Amino acid sequence: MITRRDAAQRLDIPLEMATRHGLPTKLTEAQLREIEDSPPPWLVQSRANRTGKKSVWVDLVCSVCGFAEKARPKKWWPAFTYVSCDHHDPSDLPPPLPGEQREEILGIGSRFVGWVDTPLD
Repeated sequence: MITRRDAAQRLDIPLEMATRHGLPTKLTEAQLREIEDSPPPWLVQSRANRTGKKSVWVDLVCSVCGFAEKARPKKWWPAFTYVSCDHHDPSDLPPPLPGEQREEILGIGSRFVGWVDTPLD
């Protein structure tokens, strides 16, 4: 069985859209394959409206331990230099390059910290 969240990720649509259009909380592989093979009109329209500028889902992978999850990117997220689980120490990451400073951004995905290295002012 596949969860609605997993189905939304595989269809590359927001979870809210999957819910709004009646995808059940659990699907079989066959049900998902049917949607992929014969997309309903709302899915065809959604795909046609994409500009390609923003991903629907992104892969977050811890730079320290490799733990990974998919998440919906937020408009306020910058381009991260590193992403790590929130329980890792900052010293577990490679240090910023000479002439750079590092900013910590909390609340990324379910358990991540984003790290952004930028040139010193």
